[in-house]
Amino acid sequence: MLAERPVRTGTSEPTEPTEPAGPGAGFEAGWCASDLGEHRPCQYTYEYYDYESLPPLDSARFTGDFAWLGGPGAASPERGAALAALDGALAAHGLALPAEFIAFQAGERTHHALDEVSVTACWTSVSEPLPCPGEPGTFLVRFLRDQQDCVHWYLCLRPSGETCVVWSPVDFAYEYERGREAGAAELRAEIRWCAPAFEEFAYRFWAENRIWHAVHGGGPAELDQPLRDYLDHYGPTAASPHTP
Repeated sequence: MLAERPVRTGTSEPTEPTEPAGPGAGFEAGWCASDLGEHRPCQYTYEYYDYESLPPLDSARFTGDFAWLGGPGAASPERGAALAALDGALAAHGLALPAEFIAFQAGERTHHALDEVSVTACWTSVSEPLPCPGEPGTFLVRFLRDQQDCVHWYLCLRPSGETCVVWSPVDFAYEYERGREAGAAELRAEIRWCAPAFEEFAYRFWAENRIWHAVHGGGPAELDQPLRDYLDHYGPTAASPHTP
């Protein structure tokens, strides 16, 4: 699939941008993903769906053990050392990686879980700490990117201790290396909040890509009940996309 810049869609009528409370405050909320067959159409490789249109998830089920993947498995010493170095770099700014993120990225069972299920060949790529534009003291850590760099997903780590997941078409590692020629306000406007915590993001990404394979292959009957429930949120067909 050829990738294009995400376009906003996902509801029948244009809506005002929503801004999450808590860890995501300050960012417009939105989910960047592909289609779910006729249940949720997609005009391009990726679309930008209103966050409130997504199936709700029970945050209580995400405890950091990644039970829905069978657990992280044994930790890789090499990846563990790299994550420890990254955590040390963040500590210099008074920040720390979430324990669930370390467990997932170090775990032999989970490290490539998102890469393996991705229908657009997204791949794990953990960056150094990257200053968040327009928010001194806050840093981004990229952990997943589209194969053609159309979309990048980041942890957003704030001095308050709050952490969330955001995405952007901007590769902030590249912007940081070239001295960020664009203004902070311009770059910040390209960031979207998409999950309150890493495990919740990982589950939704994994679930939607599993569903994509099912609806474009053997059908939803191949899905287990939680994923069928997720798909049923959209009904038999979805509303027409829009671009405000």
